[in-house]
Amino acid sequence: MKLVAAKVPVSTVWTSPDAPRDIDAPATAAQPDVAAWAKSMDTETRLGLHGRTLTQLLYAEPVLVRSERNGWSEILAPWQPSSVDDLGYPGWVPSSHLGELPSSATSPVAVTVPSAELFAEPGSGHLTDLSFATVLASVEQADGFTRVALPDGELGWLAGSALRAVEAPATAEDRIRLGSLFLGLEYLWGGTSTYGLDCSGLIHAVSRVLGQRIPRDAHDQAAALEQIPVDEAKPGDLYFFGRPGKKIHHVGFVSAEGMLHASETGKRLENEPLLPERRETLVAAARL
Repeated sequence: MKLVAAKVPVSTVWTSPDAPRDIDAPATAAQPDVAAWAKSMDTETRLGLHGRTLTQLLYAEPVLVRSERNGWSEILAPWQPSSVDDLGYPGWVPSSHLGELPSSATSPVAVTVPSAELFAEPGSGHLTDLSFATVLASVEQADGFTRVALPDGELGWLAGSALRAVEAPATAEDRIRLGSLFLGLEYLWGGTSTYGLDCSGLIHAVSRVLGQRIPRDAHDQAAALEQIPVDEAKPGDLYFFGRPGKKIHHVGFVSAEGMLHASETGKRLENEPLLPERRETLVAAARL
């Protein structure tokens, strides 16, 4: 296996090269337009992603390539721990979405805003827009901008105000504040980016920004994190939900209002009271 990196802002990971439909062409193009793809789908079309999409890779995220076939790469995502494979979350992406791993540099920084402009020079020469939770190695700082290492040996600049040092201390309030950036965002099965999040994708992305690498899926998150009594959960902790005899299927941030979460396909990310039907399936809580 070889170690490479995602060289597009968001690469959607599929169950197989045959999984994408015609409507998914913007997401699988050599230069994907994930914003346009998300906008093009109604609820029924989004429901059709179940069993097709798995997760998403963000710009410069490391990837292990297991095999290649007809322009597609079978990959493992080490930054997304999974019980499916010890080396990382598995799936398939277009080979055109992958490039050389960026050179390592000083302290990593994460994008803390929904969308950050990547420039060729400080404030000029727009290259692309990067999603929330994109993590890059910083090289230097100048005039309010941070120079970062990019895939394929390139360099670029981001506004310092859009970034956070991954190694900086984090609080429970930070989790709620960052998660709240996406209130109203439409749920996307397999989403881990600004253009759509699923329930565990929200938790995973916010945790990545705050320097904690946790599993990608809700049941793996519950198994990996420190369990606490449900009645002791505080804002910034996690609630987990499951049905008798089934694995955990939903997760959300505990909030002062109840729960901040990406609910399900057809709904939007919301901060709402813990409804009775949710309480019936509340099975665990954990602290990050």
